[in-house]
Amino acid sequence: MATLSAFSSPPWPNPNPNPNPNPNPNFVDSFSDHSFPLETDSDSPMPQDPIEPPHPQDPNPNPNATQNPNIQYPLTTPPDSPPSPQLNLLHLSFNQDHGCFAAGTDHGFRIFNCDPFREIFRRDFISSSTDSAAEESGGGISAVEMLFRCNILALVGGGPHPQYPPNKVMIWDDHQSRCIGELSFRSNVRSVRLRRDRIVVVLEQKVYVYNFADLKLLHQIETIANPKGLCAVSQQTSSLVLVCPGLQKGQVRVEHYASKRTKFIMAHDSRIACFALTPDGQLLATASSKGTLVRVYNTIDGTLLQEVRRGADRAEIYSLAFSSTAQWLAVSSDKGTVHVFSLKVNSASAGNDKPRSASDPNLAVTQSSTSLSFIRGVLPKYFNSEWSVAQFRLPEGSHYIVAFGHQKNTVVILGMDGSFYRCQFDTVNGGEMTQLEYHNFLKPEEAF
Repeated sequence: MATLSAFSSPPWPNPNPNPNPNPNPNFVDSFSDHSFPLETDSDSPMPQDPIEPPHPQDPNPNPNATQNPNIQYPLTTPPDSPPSPQLNLLHLSFNQDHGCFAAGTDHGFRIFNCDPFREIFRRDFISSSTDSAAEESGGGISAVEMLFRCNILALVGGGPHPQYPPNKVMIWDDHQSRCIGELSFRSNVRSVRLRRDRIVVVLEQKVYVYNFADLKLLHQIETIANPKGLCAVSQQTSSLVLVCPGLQKGQVRVEHYASKRTKFIMAHDSRIACFALTPDGQLLATASSKGTLVRVYNTIDGTLLQEVRRGADRAEIYSLAFSSTAQWLAVSSDKGTVHVFSLKVNSASAGNDKPRSASDPNLAVTQSSTSLSFIRGVLPKYFNSEWSVAQFRLPEGSHYIVAFGHQKNTVVILGMDGSFYRCQFDTVNGGEMTQLEYHNFLKPEEAF
C-alpha cells in the first residue's frame, strides 16, 4: 500500500508538455511551465528543506569543453567552497539514453555528463564538517533515477544515515532545489524507473505503476522476492512495455500496456540476476544467477532469439546493455571483464520475427560461435556457444556497470570505486578493446 503527499507550495510540473516526441532523439525538452497543483494531504508534515539556497551561477568548471545546448546546466560547487568530505558511493546508474549518469553517495548525489566527461552538478545534503553531529544528520541517497536530462529526479534515501526514509520515493525538482512530492510505502523501496508519463516503484515483492501527471496508481504487480529491485521499462512514447520478475524462479513477466497483454517467459532454470530491455521494448536480454549464459528474447511472443556465452565459470552479472540499434549487447560481471556480443536480430526485426541475415554487412564479426558446427549435437553445448566479439579487462573487486557510448563502437564503464572508462571495440577484428579515456569521478584530478 502506498500513500501520496504533495508539498503545497510549488506546483507540480507536467512531465510531458508536448505529446508529440521531438524528432531529434538527442534532444530532450525540460519540463515546461504548464502545471497544476496536487491535492495536499493536510496530515502530512511539511519536510524541512534539505539543502541551502542555491549559489549564484558558477562558471563552467571545464571552459575548454563544448557545452551541450540541449541540457540545462544546474549549479556546480563553487571553486572557493571547502573541500568535499570523504564520499562513499551507494548507487550508480545511467539515464535513459546513456548520455549521463547519476551517483548516489552517503552525502547526497551527483550528476555527470558522459561525452564529454564532466560533472554537471552535485547536491551535498550535509556539510563538510567531520563532527559526529554532521554525520548523524543524514545525507545518504541509495537511488537516483534521472528522467533523460530534465530537472526532475526520483531519490530514495539509504546508507547508514539516509537523507530520506528508505520506504519513500522523493520527487526532486532541481530548478527549485527541493522535493516537490513523495510516495510512501510500507516496506523499503528497492528501485525506481521513470518515463515521461510513468513512475515505476519496485519493492521487495511488489511493483507499482503511477501516472506521472497526477501520481495516480494505475497498476500493481506481485513478484517473487526481488531484493535487487530488478525492473525495466521501454522509453518510446507510443507504447509502454514493463519487465519484472515473475512469481517463479527464473521467470520474467512482460507487460504490454498498449495491447493490454501479459507475457510470462521462463528464461532460466536459476533465479534471474539481471535483465535489460531495448528502448522500444521489443528485445529482452536476461541472465541468471549462474552468470554463464545470456539469452535474448522477443518480448511479444517470448521466442528465444539468441543465446550467448560469457564464460564457463559461475559469475554474478552486474549489468546488461543493448546498443541503440540492438546490434550489440554488453555484459559486465564480477569477473572483471566487460564483454560485447554481436546480435543476430535488431529491435525492429524482432517485431516482425525476421532475424537479420548472416550476409548482412553490419554483421562483419557477428558469429563468434565455434567453427565446429558441422558436428553440432555431438559435442557438448559449450563448444557450440557464441562468444563475445570484444572484451575489456578491469581490476577485480569492484562493481561495474556498462552502457554503449554515443561515439561509434564505444562503451562507457562505471565502477563503484569511482572509475569512469570509455573504450572502443573493433567490429572487424574484435579482441581487446582500446581504452580511450579514464577518470576517477570521486577525484576529478585523477585522469589519463
